[in-house]
Amino acid sequence: MKQTIIVGAGKSGLAAARHLAASGIPAVMTDSNPTPDNNVLSLLAKWGVPGVWGDHPAALLDTATEIVLSPVVNPTIQFVQGAKQRGISVIGELELAHRVLRAKDPTARVLAITGTNGKSTTTDLTAHLLKTGGIPAVACGNLGLPFLDAVDSAEPGTRFVIECSSYQLETVVDFKAEAAAILNLTPDHLQRHGSMDAYLAAKLRIFERQSEANQCVIPDSADFVSGFSPVAQVAKFGWERIEGQGAWCNSDGDMLMQDSSGNIADIVNRSELLIPGRHNVENALAAALLATCGGASVESIRSGLRTYPGLVHRLAFCGEKNGVRAYNDSKGTNVDATLTAIQALKGPLVVLLGGEDKGCSYVPLREALQDKLRHLVFLGDAIPMLKRDLGDLPHLVCKDFDGAVKRALAMATPGDQVLLSPACASFDQFKNFEARGYRFEKLVREWMMA
Repeated sequence: MKQTIIVGAGKSGLAAARHLAASGIPAVMTDSNPTPDNNVLSLLAKWGVPGVWGDHPAALLDTATEIVLSPVVNPTIQFVQGAKQRGISVIGELELAHRVLRAKDPTARVLAITGTNGKSTTTDLTAHLLKTGGIPAVACGNLGLPFLDAVDSAEPGTRFVIECSSYQLETVVDFKAEAAAILNLTPDHLQRHGSMDAYLAAKLRIFERQSEANQCVIPDSADFVSGFSPVAQVAKFGWERIEGQGAWCNSDGDMLMQDSSGNIADIVNRSELLIPGRHNVENALAAALLATCGGASVESIRSGLRTYPGLVHRLAFCGEKNGVRAYNDSKGTNVDATLTAIQALKGPLVVLLGGEDKGCSYVPLREALQDKLRHLVFLGDAIPMLKRDLGDLPHLVCKDFDGAVKRALAMATPGDQVLLSPACASFDQFKNFEARGYRFEKLVREWMMA
């Protein structure tokens, strides 16, 4: 029997399995984990999708019509390469969902966002701006809710605001966004992509299928877009007045937006944003441009920017005890994200760093920590690399996450800020960064009650 092979039992793989089963398309899931979660097994049994565990047998390719590859699975693995050699289509859940959406609802719009940092906030904020104006919108993709799940449950005319990781963009074919943005680019995922050029190439695939009727949102004066020539109309965001369509923040903190006809509208002053930091001003400018493409009015954008509370796990205040404040920035999974978090807080700081190392240097954190640092706490599998790059700074080592958090909170003195911003992935001790963040918040609550 011919069937679709789903590789990887994460959120996107399960979304694909559910959709294919509901559509009457035979499918089988395969995952390298020999002991899948009981919830995964229960769902697959409910949907009638068989699973193959512990390996990806080449024999599965004999019946394969298409491979749906989860983003965490490296496309260079032998099974995927074997599929390509046989001429079997290899796509991801992002591509599958796009295919389903375009067949289902021609009135829908896709607003897609990529970049190294700020993707989740900008995605969530863009959806918030649209919903503030009464426009149906859903934030999905790498943010947490699979695009396919969102497509299958949305009403007609919905705006799908999609966070797109480089891993997801590696497997797009016909994916097309009415508006797409790249926010920034700093070293990340180099163990997967191999070089910054390859990483950038994966990111830029978000614009690959756009036409002249679409919009490309890029940062003003960023080096990585200097040689980029998109087909779509360009709108820029930055800190100087934009020539042409775009949005910027002036020296007085006023955020402004200019349309394609040259009309300029005041939005808000940056002091009115509830989300702190220079990086969030840039996120807000990009979100305003994307929301405009989704049909939002200046009035709804203005109102939405004033009311957006921010994301959990992204520099979120967790609690205070005896003058010590704790912040959860578990979403800080790379050095640049952690750098941004450090810059946004006044200090003195006790910073928890570590987890699964991504192959990048931690040296760039030094300058931001200067005159702010109380102590570093190194944890997880990245301890040797952290000691290599930052080991001369005041620090202690505790591989276990719970122990590291408890020691950080115990050593802090009144006026200190305890910051979890690991600059690493979570997979050495947790399923994902959300689980890591929730655990941190639980430990903070216990500390506050003690």
